[in-house]
This record gives sequence, C-alpha cells and structure tokens, in this order.
Amino acid sequence: MIFLNVSIVAVAIAYNLDQLFGDPYWFPHPVRFIGKYINFLEKKLNLDKYNKKFTGLVLLLIVMTTVYILIFWILKISSFNSIFKLIIESFIIYTIFATKCLSLEGKKIAIALKENNTEKARQLISYLVSRDTENMNEKDIVKATVETLTENIVDGIVSPIFFLAIGGAPLAYLYKSVNTLDSMVGYKNKKYIDFGWASARFDDLLNYIPARLGALLVVLSAFILRLNYKNSFKIMLRDRFNHSSPNSAYPESAAAGALDIELGGKASYFGKVENKPTMGDDNKTPNYRDIENSVYLVNLVSIISIVLLIIFRVVFF
Repeated sequence: MIFLNVSIVAVAIAYNLDQLFGDPYWFPHPVRFIGKYINFLEKKLNLDKYNKKFTGLVLLLIVMTTVYILIFWILKISSFNSIFKLIIESFIIYTIFATKCLSLEGKKIAIALKENNTEKARQLISYLVSRDTENMNEKDIVKATVETLTENIVDGIVSPIFFLAIGGAPLAYLYKSVNTLDSMVGYKNKKYIDFGWASARFDDLLNYIPARLGALLVVLSAFILRLNYKNSFKIMLRDRFNHSSPNSAYPESAAAGALDIELGGKASYFGKVENKPTMGDDNKTPNYRDIENSVYLVNLVSIISIVLLIIFRVVFF
C-alpha cells in the first residue's frame, strides 16, 4: 500500500538534502502551513461557549486527518511516474528531518562562546528557548543549549524517522502535525489548559517509544564518540523521570551523563524563577565544548536512526 511504500532511495536523498540545505529561513516549510491551519481552526473552536476539552479534541482530529490524507493523496497522485514520485517523496521526507537545523543553531552558539561573545550567544539562544536570556552567564547558556538540542533529538529526529519507518511519509507528517499542535496549544495556562489537553497528551503518547529509543541511541552514540557512555546509561536510568514531560528527560539525562554535566535546575521564565529537577551530576562547569559534543550526539543519533530505518524496511517490507 502507498502509505507503507516509503522508498529507501527517497530516504537517502532526503537525508542528504537535509545535510546540505537544512531548513533555510526563506523556505516555505510545510509545517508553517500546518501552523496557519491550526491558527485558523483555533479561532473557530477555542471559544468560551464550547467545552474546550471537546473542541480541543476536535481540533486534534481535524488536523491529523487533514494532514495525513493530504500527504497520502499527493504521493498516490505522483505515483503515475516512478521518477516523478521519487522526486516528490524525497522532497516531502526532506521536510521531515531537522538534523542540520539543530546542528547549525548549536554550532552558532558554541562559536559565539568560544569567541567570548556572551551577548551574541544570549541573542542566539533566545531564538530557541522560552526562558529569560538577558542575564544568562556562559554556564546558563550552555545548559539551555544542550537541553534544547538533546530534547529535540526526539521531536526533530527519532520520532519522525520512527513513524516514517512504520507508516511512510503520511504517518510521519501526522506526527509532525501533532507535534506542531503541542507546540502551539499544549500550554498549561488559562487559555490552553483544557483546549490543548488532547494535543499535549497525544504528543506524549506518540513520543513514548521514540524517547526511550532515542535515549539508548544517545548512549550508543556516546560510546562511538568516546564520551562517558557508562555514565550516560547510569544517569539515564536514574534521572529519566526528572522532567515535567514524561519523555524529555530520557534523552536529556542520557546526554547529561555522557557530558558529565548537570542539566535542569534554576531557570527564569517571564521574570519568574523556577527550580526544575536536575539531570546528571555537577561534576564540572559546562562550557562551549559541551555544546559541540551535543551537536556530535545529534548528528550521530540521526545517522544511526536512518540506518535502523533502512534495515527495518529491508527486513520487514
């Protein structure tokens, strides 16, 4: 069937396109259109006259169904010619990957800190996190960057590849739509606590297996990179629940152990300091080299994930 018939050649082409071009700022990424679609529907559904948990569920179902069917039919229509279908499928899969984008943002911050340009590093990290960055020191910037990079190992790499492997581009894009919903309406504030509940919980469910797989891939990558892989596995087991998310602590704690640093702890959001649970041990002061090693972990996890996808497709399909 078409939704399972993902081409290994298309995956290889797509991954290399991502490594070459990433996600250029000028590029009209499909996720942006999904975001606009979500905004349009939210204005119709997130109203006080409705039961917001119900309309939030309706939003989730509409967006998932629309995105899945759209990608399904684009691939089906393009299958009249094998070369044309390969081009279309490669492009769609290319927009699923985020390895280059993650790596590039991390490298920019590492270079700024290496050049002792803390102000530039603060500006760069402000594009990636929701916490207050104006008064961050180097340690805070490094921790925030490593947390962002390693948390997104799941959302930006392992989960999309996981769903691409088992259900092709339509299922991978269904995942991307849920992840986009969570990032837009999955907040625990007055406006979204009920309306975004279904999207946030379903995003947690979809990331459940990939998060745990991603953590193991971080440990494996730490071994290959000659980082502290034993500590990575130990800290992952110990601190895997030290996060408000049921999934995020898995790859973050594995990375903290591999780098021998402590993540989490104090962080300021909109002028209010929060004491988050910590992951890892405070064995050394984090520095720009930890960001560089996090970038290596991100890249290697993506490579291993692609290899596993190809093996899975060859063996089972």
